Amino acid sequence: MRRGVHLRVALDTLLVLLPVSVALCAVAWRIAGTTPALVLAALAIAACGAVVPIRLRRFDRGWLIVRLDAARRDLDDSSGLLFVDQALLGPLQRLQRTRVEQRLTGSAPPGLRPAWSKRAIAIAWSLSALCVLAATLWPAPRLQSAGPSIPASAPAVAGEPRLLEAMLEVQPPAYTGIAASRAESLDAKAPVASTLRWTLRYAPQPGAVELVFHDGRRLALQREGGDWTASLPLQESTLYRVVPQGVTGAAQSRLHRLDAVPDQPPRVRVLVPERSLTLMAAGQRDWRLQFEVDDDHGVAARARLLVTRTEGTGENISFQDHVRVLEGRGDRRSRRFEVRLVPSAFGLQRGEDLVARLEVLDNRAPQPQRSRSASVILRWPAEPVIGAEGLDGLARQVLPAYFRSQRQIIIDAEALIAERPRLAAEEFERRSDSTGVDQRLLRLRYGQFLGEESEGGRAPPTSDLPTSDLPAGDPAEAQAHEEHDDDHDDSQAPGTPSPDTHDHGHAGEAGAPAAAGFGEMDDVLEAFGHTHDIPEAATLLDPQTRETLRAALREMWQSELHLRQAAPDQALPYAYRALELIKQVQQADRIYLQRVGTQLPPIDATRRLGGKREGIANRALPALPVARGDEALAEAWRSLDAADAERLVASLNALQAWVDGNRDRVADPLAWIARIDEARQDPRCHDCRAALRALVWSGMPRPAGGVARRAGDDPVARRYLDALDAPGAER
Repeated sequence: MRRGVHLRVALDTLLVLLPVSVALCAVAWRIAGTTPALVLAALAIAACGAVVPIRLRRFDRGWLIVRLDAARRDLDDSSGLLFVDQALLGPLQRLQRTRVEQRLTGSAPPGLRPAWSKRAIAIAWSLSALCVLAATLWPAPRLQSAGPSIPASAPAVAGEPRLLEAMLEVQPPAYTGIAASRAESLDAKAPVASTLRWTLRYAPQPGAVELVFHDGRRLALQREGGDWTASLPLQESTLYRVVPQGVTGAAQSRLHRLDAVPDQPPRVRVLVPERSLTLMAAGQRDWRLQFEVDDDHGVAARARLLVTRTEGTGENISFQDHVRVLEGRGDRRSRRFEVRLVPSAFGLQRGEDLVARLEVLDNRAPQPQRSRSASVILRWPAEPVIGAEGLDGLARQVLPAYFRSQRQIIIDAEALIAERPRLAAEEFERRSDSTGVDQRLLRLRYGQFLGEESEGGRAPPTSDLPTSDLPAGDPAEAQAHEEHDDDHDDSQAPGTPSPDTHDHGHAGEAGAPAAAGFGEMDDVLEAFGHTHDIPEAATLLDPQTRETLRAALREMWQSELHLRQAAPDQALPYAYRALELIKQVQQADRIYLQRVGTQLPPIDATRRLGGKREGIANRALPALPVARGDEALAEAWRSLDAADAERLVASLNALQAWVDGNRDRVADPLAWIARIDEARQDPRCHDCRAALRALVWSGMPRPAGGVARRAGDDPVARRYLDALDAPGAER
């Protein structure tokens, strides 16, 4: 029963799709020929084979159960029991299944096959018959000749030579692998260094035949029996005209074009590694390199791998060059070169680089072209520098411009407090001291805005340098100065001003040597004391902001003190207050200047919104100046649209000179020259003038943008002006 349903559905689908496929194949056969029609027929058969199974999916077991229940009411909607295993049914279900089977066998089976799609089938076959009939009666297209005919600019005059046959042979260079070709057209496109051979036949025979090139060169053809032949190596693109003796004026042939295709250098692409810089991993023993080389006519089978190893650091760097020859794999036009380098074989050490690049040649003769790939670098990172204790070691590990922020110091301190139960005492003290060093660096950075001097340790006893800012020469005074500083450090309590704010009284102490410049304030300060203020930095902040920053530095002092003593929990309150004060400084005015309000002239209220338009007139914009040297383009644009023949000839000569001097500005100079020649040969040719005018327009400089004039028939603007002119309108 189910098989009959599937057969009916498949036949119905094919009866609708097959006539459509036949009609399409008939149309393709008439328009494109037998081969496209066969290809389309194969595609149509494949499409029919794909559509039929898709439509059959609808007619499954569930569809069959629904149709049985709908067709036979006496089955009590229990036809689904027929498709269930009896072992899975209960006693009542088995009894019902027996009744359903008896009722089905006791009468004829219902017709479950779907009806034929008669309307769709009739429409499909009717349209198919019409398409096949139209394709059969439609005339077949005429095949065009493979070789273009030699155009004649004008009918030949009796007695003048007339070109009967023309053949142009192109012999590309042997290294390109391109076969020689022949064409009846006198236009050609060939690789550079190709040999061109012309064979022409005239009736009646002229006395001589020449090829006249657009740059003035001439090539005479030699007579061989009834043919005229000549050969020429193609070195650059050019235009030429065939000029037989005895033909002048309009009877001459048009310009023909020879395009010389240059041989491009090889294109090298690095496949592996994907990045130009590769850091050598721990345990890495080799370095894989893979290059892909493409060329239009062929790549040499061998290539050179240039490997350079750098030695030394800083300015003392030397280079060692190595060369390896690689064999390529693949087609002659596309080859791959692969190698695995062992860095130890080149003596690579830590802190050094291994630079590799591939050098390839193409097979151009006699001089091949050379190309190099981008450089790829294998770097073996140097050993990390483990610095000494304190600030010097820390400065070697990070760049001097990198400082931790106050918020980061708070985050580090809170993280350290949370990890304290899991850390050893020595590790906890070390990390707390490191955070204190970060706090110190940040304090010194902000202290520069207040003129705070840089800090450093005391000089050793054997040093000749002074241990304080006092001038050297009196050890007693120096010792007194140190005791004075120690008193400040010992007497400082939390919350008291930091040493950068105290007022030294060193100036004027007895026993100091005389100043270098008598009476100079700067020399007196330099000789008898040390300043705590940098004028260029301190004057950037107003007094209130300076006091806020000074308070932040005091809190940083206390935070640093407790961090260096391995007490981050006691340092957090000071760190938070320092952060709050720094935010206030960032939001404050940074430059202290006297604020002066703007003084604008008073506004005359009587002249506002008066609506008077006296004295307002249209001002015509001046004509944009023509770019210097481009007058020939503008004149040619105007003369090509005019009917003056003498003006056109003069403008074409000027345009020819402009093209010769501006070849870098035009995309295709030869196309310009050919169009100029066509317009010069036949000035009345409208299509020739239009084509040349289009080229001239593309070469003209773009005018500068101007102001668009407002449309005069704008209804909104007109209503607005009428409302202003209306009597009684409020002004």
